[in-house]
Amino acid sequence: MQRNIKLTIAYDGSGYHGWQRQADGIVTVQQLLEEALVQVTHHPVTLRGSGRTDTGVHADGQVANFFTDSPIPNERIPLALNARLPKNIRVRKAEPVPDDFDAIRSSKSKLYRYTLFNHENLPPKMVRYCYHYWRECTVEPMQQAAALLEGEHDFACFQSSGAERKSTVRNLMQCRVWRDENWVHFDLEANGFLYNMVRNIVGTLLEVGQGNWPPEKMQEILATKDRQQAGPKALPNGLTLMWVKY
Repeated sequence: MQRNIKLTIAYDGSGYHGWQRQADGIVTVQQLLEEALVQVTHHPVTLRGSGRTDTGVHADGQVANFFTDSPIPNERIPLALNARLPKNIRVRKAEPVPDDFDAIRSSKSKLYRYTLFNHENLPPKMVRYCYHYWRECTVEPMQQAAALLEGEHDFACFQSSGAERKSTVRNLMQCRVWRDENWVHFDLEANGFLYNMVRNIVGTLLEVGQGNWPPEKMQEILATKDRQQAGPKALPNGLTLMWVKY
C-alpha cells in the first residue's frame, strides 16, 4: 500500500548549491536525498520540499514528503537514509502523513534564523555558519525597525529578482533581533517568504544598526515596493531554516 512519508531534515548547506535539484547536475541536497531514497525504496522518488534554501544556506528543520509502496518500516527510514548520505545531511525523523499532506502547500509558517558575529575575532570553526560583521552594530534600533515589519505587508521591496511571485503580500508573524554577547540573531517567522526576503531584510536592518537610517525608515521602504530602496543582501552562510509548522 502506498504511503505518504514526511521527512524532517537537517543539513550543512556550505558545500551544496541549495536545496532544489538542478538540471545541470550541480550537487544539491534534494538530489542526494532522492538518490538515497531510490536505494532504500527501490523505485524512483521525487521529494516535495517545504522551501528552496539557497547555496550556502543551512537547515535544522527542513521538511519534505514523498510517496512510497516500499515495505520498509517508518522508524527504519532515517537509519537507512543516513547510512547512504554524507555526514552533513541527516534525516532526523520519518513519519506517515495523510495523502493530502504537501510539504509546501500544507505549511502554516516557517522560521528562519540569521546569525552574525559582531566582533573582530571570529571563532574559526564558525566561519561557515555566520556572517562575520565586525563593524559597530547597535541592537536596540534594529529591534525597533524589526517591529515595524511585523504583520501583513507587501514585501516587494525585499524580493530579489529571479523568482517573482503572483503576490508579494506576506504575514510576518515575528521579526526579532537579539544579542548574546558577540552574537546577534535575527528570527523571522512568516506564512511564506519571497526570494532572498530574509537576507534582504537583515541587510536593511544592519543599515539601521550602523546608524545610517532611523528605525522609521522601514515604513518608507515598505511603501516604495522597490528593491533598490532597501539595504544590501546579507551573506547566505548566516541563514538557517529552523522549523516549519503545519
